[in-house]
Amino acid sequence: MPFLTRDGVRLYYEDHGQGLPVLLSHGFGASTHMWRGQVEALQQSYRLIPWDMRGHGESDSPDDQTLYSHQHTVDDMRAILDHLRLEQAVIAGHSLGGFMSLAFHVAYPQRVQALLLQGCGPGYRNAEARATWNARAEQRARTLETQGLSALGGGSEVRISTQHSALGLARAARGILAQVDARVIDSLPHIRVPTLIIVGAGDTPFVNGSHYMASRIPHATEVVVQNAAHGANVDQPEVVNQAIQQFLEQL
Repeated sequence: MPFLTRDGVRLYYEDHGQGLPVLLSHGFGASTHMWRGQVEALQQSYRLIPWDMRGHGESDSPDDQTLYSHQHTVDDMRAILDHLRLEQAVIAGHSLGGFMSLAFHVAYPQRVQALLLQGCGPGYRNAEARATWNARAEQRARTLETQGLSALGGGSEVRISTQHSALGLARAARGILAQVDARVIDSLPHIRVPTLIIVGAGDTPFVNGSHYMASRIPHATEVVVQNAAHGANVDQPEVVNQAIQQFLEQL
C-alpha cells in the first residue's frame, strides 16, 4: 500500500489509471473505499487519486490534537500532488472532503484545474452558526471517545469504508470537521475554475448548501441526483459517474 510520510504522519493514498489527475477526498467517517465505484468506472480514462485524511482509514491517527486542522489537511493534499509531481489536478471531494477541496482552492488556487464537489457546504459566515456546527462536532467526538466505532453512523459512503481508530476520528472531528472562519464561503464568487456540484435529492442537510454554492460560484454546474442521499456516488454510481465523465471531458 502506498504511503506518504509528512512530518512523521503516514498518509495513505491510491493512484489508479492515467490521464487527467483527480484528487479524491472523502467525507468525515469515510475513506478511500467510498470512491471504489468511480475508480472502477473511470480509471481507463483518468488518473484517480483517492487518499485518507488524518485519523481516517489507513492513514495515521496521531495522538497530538494540534496535528489535525484545516491547514494540515490542505497541506497534506498539496504534499500528495508534490509527491506525484503534479502541478495541477482536479480537486474533488465529498462532504468534509468537498469543503476541504474549497479550502485547498483558497490556499493553493494555482494547483487547481477544476473543482468537483459532492454533498458539501461552504461553511458559515455567521459566528453563531459556526458555534452550533462546532458543538455538534464536539458531541460527535465525545460519542466516538466513549462508544468507539460503533457510534460512527453515517450514510452509504461511511458504511462501505474502513476505519481503525475511533480516537483518531474524534480528534479529526475537533480539528478538521470543526469550522474556524468564513474564508471558504467568502471565496465562492472569486472561483474561476470549472466547478461541478453534485448532491443527492434526499441529502436534506446539504441540498440548500449546494444550491447556494451553485448560485455563487461563477458558471458552476449543479447535478441533483434522484433516489440518492448523502453518499450519492454510492447510491447512484452510474448517474454520478456519467456526470463526472461529462464534466471531465470538457476540461
